Amino acid sequence: MATTSASPSFIDPQVLLQIASLELRARHVVEGFWSGLHRSPYHGFSVEFTEYRQYTPGDDPRHLDWRLYARSDRFYVKRFEDETNLRCLLLLDASRSMEFAGAGYSKFDYARTLAATLGFFLMEQRDAVGLARFSRGIDSYLPPRYRTGHWRRLLVALEEPCTGRATELAPPLEQAAEQLTKRGLLVLISDLLAPLERVELSLGYLTARGQEVLVFQVLDPAELTFAFDRPELFEDLETGRELYVDPAGIRRDYLRRIGEHLEQVETVCSRLGATYRRLTTDMPLGDALGNLLQARTRSRDRRSAAGSRRR
Repeated sequence: MATTSASPSFIDPQVLLQIASLELRARHVVEGFWSGLHRSPYHGFSVEFTEYRQYTPGDDPRHLDWRLYARSDRFYVKRFEDETNLRCLLLLDASRSMEFAGAGYSKFDYARTLAATLGFFLMEQRDAVGLARFSRGIDSYLPPRYRTGHWRRLLVALEEPCTGRATELAPPLEQAAEQLTKRGLLVLISDLLAPLERVELSLGYLTARGQEVLVFQVLDPAELTFAFDRPELFEDLETGRELYVDPAGIRRDYLRRIGEHLEQVETVCSRLGATYRRLTTDMPLGDALGNLLQARTRSRDRRSAAGSRRR
């Protein structure tokens, strides 16, 4: 099967998810991502990008890196140790709606591969990573750590199947906010197919406390197109309710409703300053690492600015 790009970072998910090991999937995507950066016009800058930040007025000029200036024509200063260790919590939707598998594999398998990829990427940068799986609330919690053996515990937690039924977004976000006592990065991975009434308040509480929030909405392509062509018996994965549906009769109304919901999700995230990215399960996972790298950098810069104000 052809891949979407020569870079391993952009391998077709149909191929990637045939690899049984979550760790091998994650390594494959991350190594391909770095390889792609090294082949870009910013060759050689990818690793340095995580160890430097752009100069801002007030920084000590003695910490400027002139070699980096010669290569990039921009001023950068070396980060100190307290600026480079980030705490990240991956908040993974493990409700039954994530088991939908129109592409031949489930949204949950795609989502946990994404979580493993992000976790591996961050731990390679010496960041502390934790995992919270949720449905109506947080079902299991692994605090952010960077130590020997933690990566294995993270993988074991990701291997667990979906256990919850219905999805509720506000309670797990509120519980996560109670756990995150230090500034850091929260990555929400979910199909977000749930009422949003309390979500804005919960996300707002996180961003108001200085957390950088990155939202990945994972959907199956069939959920966006409703590409069913004959009447069938449909089952609600979260309630178990079965309903006989003629797709032709409801397609227009379905597409209108899903469009309105997606627009609402994007609006809420934009209003709160959270980074939002919609992913369908046929999209390569390498793209998401660029979003993570940007969010990680913003989080570090926020912490650095807060530290400068305290000093």
